[in-house]
Amino acid sequence: MQPPSIDAAIDQITTLFTQRGDDQYHGEPVTQHEHALQCAQLAEQAGAEAETVIAAYLHDIGHLLVSDDATDHMDGYGRIDHERLGANFLRNLGFSERVAILIENHVNAKRYLVAKNPTYGQNLSEASQQTLAFQGGPMTPAECMEFEQYPDFTTILRLRTWDERAKLTNHISPDPARYIALCRTHLARPARGRSSKPYILTE
Repeated sequence: MQPPSIDAAIDQITTLFTQRGDDQYHGEPVTQHEHALQCAQLAEQAGAEAETVIAAYLHDIGHLLVSDDATDHMDGYGRIDHERLGANFLRNLGFSERVAILIENHVNAKRYLVAKNPTYGQNLSEASQQTLAFQGGPMTPAECMEFEQYPDFTTILRLRTWDERAKLTNHISPDPARYIALCRTHLARPARGRSSKPYILTE
């Protein structure tokens, strides 16, 4: 399936943030868009390259996709499988497989870090602790070993740390146009629309 035009893809993203970006980020003291902007800013400040910054900005876009099915939700803490929903949504818009993989695995990174470091789990926000059970709980040792072999394993973990930190109140967020422009440039790459099989944990 051919992705939409670049303008149409950008319009879908900006429309989601316009319509739902001011919603409260589930159980946290920031809005959905504030969280996205803070996460992207942290990635930039860490010297991340464009694809990683884009993934940081759009990592929770799956939460913004509308669903009337109550079984899709985590008791008021957002959508179950939002990471895969968001990754597939962006694949269909023509984002790279690497962007999709980073987004698709930011929840797996939480599950991994909780399994490997009990202190990490104790320091999670209440909302993040509440959603852990819906997301599969801590990884098993076998899942941890498999996850460690992922492409971009280290970058996925970095994205998770920015995700956890991007919940500051009274923070001056960067202009979203900065990251929309980054997305537009990314979508204009020659390889747009060439997507490989998603790399996810064995079911």
